[in-house]
Amino acid sequence: MFGYIMPDKPELKMKEYEMFRAYYCGVCKSMGRSFGPVSRFALNYEAVFLGLLLSAVNKEKSDLKKEACIANPFKKKWVVRNNKYVDYAADINVLLTYYKLIDNWQDERHLISYFAKLAFGRGYNKAKAKSAHTDTVIRDALAKQSALEQQKCSSIDAAAEPTAVMIRDILLIGCKDADKDVQRSMEWLGYNIGKWIYTIDAFDDIEKDIKSGSYNPLLLQYNYRQQPIEDFKQEIKADIERSLLYTLSQAANTVELLDINHRGIIENVVYLGMNNKTNNILCGDCNSCKTHISKGADNYEKSL
Repeated sequence: MFGYIMPDKPELKMKEYEMFRAYYCGVCKSMGRSFGPVSRFALNYEAVFLGLLLSAVNKEKSDLKKEACIANPFKKKWVVRNNKYVDYAADINVLLTYYKLIDNWQDERHLISYFAKLAFGRGYNKAKAKSAHTDTVIRDALAKQSALEQQKCSSIDAAAEPTAVMIRDILLIGCKDADKDVQRSMEWLGYNIGKWIYTIDAFDDIEKDIKSGSYNPLLLQYNYRQQPIEDFKQEIKADIERSLLYTLSQAANTVELLDINHRGIIENVVYLGMNNKTNNILCGDCNSCKTHISKGADNYEKSL
């Protein structure tokens, strides 16, 4: 469920790219300070985007400082410091990673997940103490997700609901001091981003889940019959594309309503980065469907 929300870097202006990277490094360094250097290996783009988005919505000023990094000690980079939303994003990253490791261990019994979970245990406890409400939101969402999996829920919309509500509530916690109109917009934005994440992850995991026998609502909703995997994906692609592009259009329309800092970066991620990821996951290297996906992308842009 990680690695889907990314900017389209070539389309960012140089100063926007530097600012995005400053937030990325800011979340990374915040994780290191609060939870130890090992936690930094779990840094993901989703948490960085949430920290950037909440900073932008709450008009948090960017305190920038050039610092070196253990990954590149000879070249200093801009880092966002003293930003409570960056620190909140670091908490979110650690909490989500810890629960993801638990889920991996329970599902696959990989020793790597087990020992990584142990390594993250102390960091998780610190993150939970700092952001208890957020931990409750994540834990409740995952419990509802697990219940749906046990019931073999055959609706992608129903299965996506816990993730959609989780991202919605995480954003609401982060903008609790904003006015009601902003909160309503962030609520709808978070809901659609969460639904998009779950749906694209489910499509992306089809082959893996078939081979491992893991739960995937798409296999049940569209009655997978042991046909070739690529044939099955082609059969359901149009429906999934409509769902993904609808959630993206809703998210994009909501961004238009917000008075935010770093608008160029936020719009790049939502309009281009997430749309590119949709096309890449749906189409991959398949040349036969590129025209179809391109038309879907055109429809998405027209809806903005």
